[in-house]
Amino acid sequence: MSISNPKQALYEQFAQVAKAFGNPQRLELVEHLAQGARSVEALAAKLATPVANVSQHLQVMRRAGLVTSERDGKFVNYRLADDGVLDAFAAIRSVAEKHSAEVERVVRGWFDRRDDMEPISREELAARMSDGAVTVIDVRPPDEYALGHLPGAINVPLAELSVRSAGLEPSREVVAYCRGPWCVMSFEAVAELRQKGLRARRLQDGLPEWKASGRIVDVEG
Repeated sequence: MSISNPKQALYEQFAQVAKAFGNPQRLELVEHLAQGARSVEALAAKLATPVANVSQHLQVMRRAGLVTSERDGKFVNYRLADDGVLDAFAAIRSVAEKHSAEVERVVRGWFDRRDDMEPISREELAARMSDGAVTVIDVRPPDEYALGHLPGAINVPLAELSVRSAGLEPSREVVAYCRGPWCVMSFEAVAELRQKGLRARRLQDGLPEWKASGRIVDVEG
């Protein structure tokens, strides 16, 4: 089959990939799948969205090459095609952060009110973990923690933080992380820990970026 305008044909395919990113629920699915493989049912529960709707979004993403799927008994598990999908999401996020006035308004009006301190980078955190100078807490739900977490990180889901924070060593700085750079849970955790008088910071990004950088990740079981 001859192609009269190969550049146009390529651009049409590029546009299909871009279109697959062009939905807030699909971006949220990218964030969740970056934590590890998930079934349609599990993803629907995470998004509090009907299974049929999530399935439709995943089919769009699969046709665009963003995700792959495999059957596990009666369930179909989805995962990101590769780290390039996460890179593309990060690029979209970066452009929006730099040039969208609405993104700036949301950041200043919500996120900065909870934590306007500069977050800790992966490099600094890795060095401090090596020195044993910091307590790292993973505030994601237990099922996400089990799929992979920073070495030595303690799973303290946000809903349990108010009770379990009493067990954190007050002389050590606490670093909280969750799903990614704008994960609400880490901002909430840091704000709550500071209110309790603990020195707390959040990781600049999250578990997916830590893993994609080639750093060690522990898996339960």
